[in-house]
Amino acid sequence: MNAGADSGAGVAELGDSRGGFLKCFGCQVKLFREAAGLTQAQLGALVGYSEAQVAAVEQGRRIPKPDLIDAIDRAVGARGVLMAMKKEVAKARYPSFFQRYAELEAEAVELHAYASHVIKGLLQTEEYARAVFRMWRPLQDDEAIEQGVAARMERQKLFARRPAPLLSFVIEEHVLRRPLGGRQVLLGQLEQLLLYGHQRNVELQVMPTDRDEHAGLAGPFTLIHSVDQRRMAYVEVQDMSALYADPKKVSQLEATYGVLRAQALTPRDSLAFVEKLLGEL
Repeated sequence: MNAGADSGAGVAELGDSRGGFLKCFGCQVKLFREAAGLTQAQLGALVGYSEAQVAAVEQGRRIPKPDLIDAIDRAVGARGVLMAMKKEVAKARYPSFFQRYAELEAEAVELHAYASHVIKGLLQTEEYARAVFRMWRPLQDDEAIEQGVAARMERQKLFARRPAPLLSFVIEEHVLRRPLGGRQVLLGQLEQLLLYGHQRNVELQVMPTDRDEHAGLAGPFTLIHSVDQRRMAYVEVQDMSALYADPKKVSQLEATYGVLRAQALTPRDSLAFVEKLLGEL
């Protein structure tokens, strides 16, 4: 199962280096706040957060958004010290095994993905993503789930980037029919797929369940073309991942993806298929 990229894995307790860094960042916030003579409640009022939320940031339990870090820095007079840590704080949104992929994804000039279990994380609506995180076992607490959802939505800035990257997705039919989170969640998800699929730089293809030949039986994967023209492949199962840069391995997966696209419905027929599914719900 493509964990960090698509499903709800990796949002449990921050037990790896992320937790240590966030606690360190929280200590810095607390030191600057106290030096400024502010209580947690007073700082919260200045930046639009509750006292409990400020406490969670200081304790390393909450991952602050970039605009919050900017606001705190200004409010406590940190003179850019906290702002300088924004990039590392942003990395802490993701499990350690996923951080490098997230960086490459954000900068990719091309990205091509095959999804066989759930909708690709880049394409998920907020409601669909939340449903996926809630289904993960062991169960996650609400704060961890919301942080995971926020991180997933942040990744979707890729669609608004200019120049626009070339994106393509092959999605299994059964994934589009599975009502994760309920009928209304699936409706919203299919509608979002149509919106993305009509963008000129995005191609969506559906792999029909009735195909008697299928090149993707080994599972989901993502192909990445970086800004410096490197070609890589990312494969993930549960919380284990592999990022391949070896040309031989990458070319094998590129060949597999080419066959998958040939076996799937065309982009135009795929959009018509999604519209038909919407009409059936």
